[in-house]
Amino acid sequence: MLHTIINKNSYQDSINLMLLTNAVAITEGINKVQIMMATPANKDIFKDAGLYTEDLASAESNDMAIVIDTDDAGKVDEVLEKVEQYLKDQSISGKSQAFETVRTWDRAKKTLPGANMALISVPGQYAAEEANKALDMGLHVFLFSDNVPVADEVQLKQKAHEKGLLVMGPDCGTGILDGAPIAFANVVNKGRIGIVGASGTGIQEVTTIIDRLGEGVSHAIGTGGRDLKEPIGAFTMMDGIKALENHQQTDVIVVISKPPAKAVRNQVVELLHSLSKPVVTIFLGEKPTKHEGNIYQAYTLAETAKIAVDLLRGNEIKEDYNAGDYTTPYVSLKPEQTAIKGLFSGGTMASEAAVLISDALGFGTQITNEDGYVLKRDGQEVVDLGDDKYTQGKPHPMIDPETRAKFIGKAAEDEKTAVILLDFVLGYGSHDDMASALLPSIEKAVAHAKENDRNLYVVASVCGTLNDPQDYQGHINRLQEAGIIVKDNNNEAVRTALNIVGLHVTDEKKVHEVTDTPAKEFDLTVSEQITAFVNSKPSIINVGLKSFTDALVANGASVVQYDWRPIAGGNEKMRKILSLLK
Repeated sequence: MLHTIINKNSYQDSINLMLLTNAVAITEGINKVQIMMATPANKDIFKDAGLYTEDLASAESNDMAIVIDTDDAGKVDEVLEKVEQYLKDQSISGKSQAFETVRTWDRAKKTLPGANMALISVPGQYAAEEANKALDMGLHVFLFSDNVPVADEVQLKQKAHEKGLLVMGPDCGTGILDGAPIAFANVVNKGRIGIVGASGTGIQEVTTIIDRLGEGVSHAIGTGGRDLKEPIGAFTMMDGIKALENHQQTDVIVVISKPPAKAVRNQVVELLHSLSKPVVTIFLGEKPTKHEGNIYQAYTLAETAKIAVDLLRGNEIKEDYNAGDYTTPYVSLKPEQTAIKGLFSGGTMASEAAVLISDALGFGTQITNEDGYVLKRDGQEVVDLGDDKYTQGKPHPMIDPETRAKFIGKAAEDEKTAVILLDFVLGYGSHDDMASALLPSIEKAVAHAKENDRNLYVVASVCGTLNDPQDYQGHINRLQEAGIIVKDNNNEAVRTALNIVGLHVTDEKKVHEVTDTPAKEFDLTVSEQITAFVNSKPSIINVGLKSFTDALVANGASVVQYDWRPIAGGNEKMRKILSLLK
């Protein structure tokens, strides 16, 4: 039986409610529970989950909706007590915060008059409106929010460019600005390698490898995953590259991109050839055969980091950074066990795995994402569990293990599965101890295979640094003690998995060609606002998810929390009227 409770005007951010849902879902006697704000989109999620009731129809976007499926009515009070205690604990912890909380843009700017950036993580339907307000106040924008229409992204980036500002996003998950981790990012040493990336976990993988190799990052400017698509046209990528070209503390530039639109990609490359600094590029899905002029082209994320470090140190650039011993001793598989099941929390690392596996199978390196599967061919499967398909109404798999645990169990039941391939992404915003959270599911999967007279191999990489809050080496130790094969990076993990099933990637020996063709001339100057931005510590108005302030405060950034609420209680018609009256 379904029980619905509507708490009027009780706004909570979405991640907080997702974690709360998980906390109460384990209550004995509860079949299913969902706690969300009663927005139109969330009402659809209630319907899809079989939890919609008529009481939800009149609920508004500023109301917190709790729907409980239980056969024991007495369990409803138990759940509500847990909800009340959870929110009370959140309120108590918030009172000890090292920053001020405000309720309006004007108050935020008065509280932090030196603010130069807005970090926005409100629901997508409101994100463009808030980003426009920030731009009108002369603030750069880091737009974490997703589900922002392409037309709004174009408008925001054109406006920002005209004002001499940057819009990083939408759906920008990661950034590092002068040592301050933004959103989902790792604790990386400051150094002289600057990054512009149309990729979140791609930035995380490259920056953490750079850190572990003993170097550091000046800035990692996220652009949002669509920046190199049509019709966006790489607005943020181009301005970010120019910013790093003019940044005296950056000696090497790195460009990371998910598969781009070809014309946009070529425009970016033309700009890179005009720079005075060496550049390392990775356009995921391309398999380069050479380096050209000041541009060094990588095939994998690990190779990207290693070339950047060698360029910084003045070392000779190797022909092949992907060579290594990827063998696993004493492999024993049944004839039907030929499949790798890659279950990833990081979209870019899932894409990298799909590219390498597709290459090894002889199908080329071009990939497409269909229903969250980046590769599904000849029994091989690579799934991006952070795809919208799997995160609607649920926490991201870097935060919560539930979705991946289910996929691990499903993979173990498939008699064709030889290897389960995993990533563990550490850093701010991620789960406190994902290794311990997933190990019961992994051990159960391996035991299930054994019971059916099969060996099941689990290969993993840990994306993190020694300074991350989750204990990087401890993660590795726990996984290895459980019999998991742990490699230094995703590239090595994928190649090890391929070797287990008898496949391998043939790498190109890249030579360096000096180009005699004059570079196309570009205006490489940047605005005073961007110059000031990359030459100072960020000072941030955080609009939305309060949890993002932890990393900022811990790393010396100035921050004020804008405790955002939907205008007019989320009533769309009234919100638009009020907006026109201003």
